[in-house]
Amino acid sequence: MDLAAAAADYEEATRELLALASALDEHALDRHVDGAWSARQIIHHLADAESQSYARLRRLLAEPAGSIIQGYDEAAWAECETLGYRELPIEHSLAVIRAVRDASADIVRRLTPDDLERYALHSEAGHYSVATWLKTYTSHPRDHAAQIAEAIRP
Repeated sequence: MDLAAAAADYEEATRELLALASALDEHALDRHVDGAWSARQIIHHLADAESQSYARLRRLLAEPAGSIIQGYDEAAWAECETLGYRELPIEHSLAVIRAVRDASADIVRRLTPDDLERYALHSEAGHYSVATWLKTYTSHPRDHAAQIAEAIRP
């Protein structure tokens, strides 16, 4: 894996998502395809997911190989009324996304080929390496950006 290119791609995925999310108007935020999350819900999910990714990367790098990384029930978080995925403004979630991805990008730019092999045991996915983390969290905002684009399509 070309680490410089992977780091640039990770950062570009962040820019793409934030550009799309920042351009949404209030009406577009709550549009959705039947049975799917709205743009608002996706953005709140991304803030939570990126917060998890931030901690996971650091655990992968600092803790002993084979440490446990706990998964979480994303759908339950989205349905929890107190977490407000359906109605809270997105500004704080966008700030979280921006901050944690920028901080993680600082680390990604420092990765070595040996770092990519470091791993933990994910409670749902099993063997989970830094290389897996990097691929997952480079594609994650792009996958959700595509969902947002689908949700807001007239």
